[in-house]
Amino acid sequence: MDSFEINKIVAAVLLVALLVIGISKLSSVIFYVEKPEKPGYVIEVEQVLTTSTATVAEEEKVDIAALMALGDVTSGEKIFKKCAACHSIVKGGKNNIGPALYNVVGRKIGGVADYKYSKALVAYGKEWNFEELNGFLIKPAKWIKGTKMAYAGLRKEADRASVIKYLNKNSDNPLPLP
Repeated sequence: MDSFEINKIVAAVLLVALLVIGISKLSSVIFYVEKPEKPGYVIEVEQVLTTSTATVAEEEKVDIAALMALGDVTSGEKIFKKCAACHSIVKGGKNNIGPALYNVVGRKIGGVADYKYSKALVAYGKEWNFEELNGFLIKPAKWIKGTKMAYAGLRKEADRASVIKYLNKNSDNPLPLP
């Protein structure tokens, strides 16, 4: 192979490289896309807030008397066994992973003196009544944001009512049912 043949091959390779680079530059000029100053999408927050407010309003409008009629103490005792892994229910019982729940109905939320509650529970400032317990037992982390309780919650209304009745029964002065 003489040098003229080698020069033709090298020239062909260089010509192809120049064509590829030239076509890419030409296409970026023809198909110019202006980049936004801030990348991303604007998310409408108002729509999300109105839905969450509507769900909270629905949860607050629960007829607690009708709900409490669904439950019974004996099934509440069985369901409470899930809770017994972290909570004590006996009179004078000690705090475990969670606080002792004897006398919980009617007690101030975050009111056990020798238990270290999350800041969210201490700052909540309400009492454990039937409505609060119902809302909390649906999904604790949603009802009181920032709580340390990592329980998924009880979805069935009858289960929640039964547990609340069982908690109310385990008290020195059980509150009258609504």
